[in-house]
Amino acid sequence: MTVALMWEARAVDGRGEHLLAWARAQTLARQPLRRETLRAPGDRVLVITWWDAAYDAALPELPEPDGELVSRAVHRWRFESVESD
Repeated sequence: MTVALMWEARAVDGRGEHLLAWARAQTLARQPLRRETLRAPGDRVLVITWWDAAYDAALPELPEPDGELVSRAVHRWRFESVESD
């Protein structure tokens, strides 16, 4: 089964590039099948990692950034793949 972990944070105004750099520099205890880092207006950063694992498996996740870098707590979601093209 493929599981995708999504990590999304919003930077303090004007700190989007710093948050993006911080997220890109984070290493995980294990290597995922795939990792993608995205950004969006409003200084938001999204990191998606894909894993060959059971839905409820213990998987490494990105930590919470320093409170001076983000404007709110990180949002996290977990999804399982049901179809792929």
